[in-house]
Amino acid sequence: MEKKIAVLPGDGIGKEIVAGAIEVLKVVAEEYNHQFIFEYGRLGGEAIDVDGTPLPQATVDLCKDSDAILLGAVGGPKWDQNTPALRPEAGLLAIRKELGLFANLRPVQAISSLTDASTLKKEVIDGVDLMIVRELTGGIYFGSPRERREENGQRMVVDTLSYTNEEIERIIRKAFELAMIRNKKVTSVDKANVLESSRVWREIANEVAKDFPEVELEHMLVDNAAMQLIRAPKQFDVMVTENMFGDILSDEASMLTGSLGMLSSASLSANGPGLYEPAHGSAPDIAGQNKANPLATILSTAMMLKYSFNLIEEGNVIEEAVNRVLEKGYRTADISEENTKLTSTTEMVEQVINEIKEISKAKPMPAKA
Repeated sequence: MEKKIAVLPGDGIGKEIVAGAIEVLKVVAEEYNHQFIFEYGRLGGEAIDVDGTPLPQATVDLCKDSDAILLGAVGGPKWDQNTPALRPEAGLLAIRKELGLFANLRPVQAISSLTDASTLKKEVIDGVDLMIVRELTGGIYFGSPRERREENGQRMVVDTLSYTNEEIERIIRKAFELAMIRNKKVTSVDKANVLESSRVWREIANEVAKDFPEVELEHMLVDNAAMQLIRAPKQFDVMVTENMFGDILSDEASMLTGSLGMLSSASLSANGPGLYEPAHGSAPDIAGQNKANPLATILSTAMMLKYSFNLIEEGNVIEEAVNRVLEKGYRTADISEENTKLTSTTEMVEQVINEIKEISKAKPMPAKA
């Protein structure tokens, strides 16, 4: 199989973790007779410095001409004082909109060897396996008007939360489709006791549920959902929610895995290339120090292989390799604990690659594409 991957390293630790993930993909390609072609583009702060915009048209064109996109992270204090249109995050929002990446999938699985890295009790997080489905191209992040103005001598600010029926229905339907191949339960998260947008969200969820009679649907207010994620996370299978709620809840859920550095994600469109990235930020305080945890990015490539290329076995091999490395006690600083082996970014990548090679030796090789 031959696939073209657009690579957007971004800012901060993005370059280090993406470089490691590409090395993993190269080994998978070699071991399983595939060819992955990597082409690089700029996004975020680096693009602002070089191109004068957080999302150059050349990057948009590259992404649209690729089979999948691997993204590192964007942002940093260097650009914090820029106007909103010239901040790195504006490029991230824009690429999501340009590519129609409406569905953000964030799997949250408790890894037994990392339970001690979480601040939660072992009995609370053991066995956690849930999927957060976040609407990604609508809501308050994209609504209009969005402005500051003066009114009656005071500063006033407006952010608008808006959704169409179609935008809500397609993300909820995606959640039900995922639930059908998981444990057949959807928790729709809203704020229907206060927000009109949430009341419509709930109505549409009830309508979509009629097409999936095998799937249990429950509604949960977002404040309660935030508490339940920490109190009793094993009750959840698929959680679906709007853009801002999903942003907050998915970062909270990272604590179930021990670190935000372990949380992978996929952003999918209706029919174009998917974008794969770690859920964490650019961590400029440790950039260039070979300390960053590359595992969330590596696990994101496993999602890429599964969701964009239908290479299920190869994606499973990456996940198994990561689990083996963690079971052997290798840890970057963010998940390090007593009696584990403190490991650099490059060393962690090397360990994952070694495990992939060991796993592939023990499995029958597919025919060459």
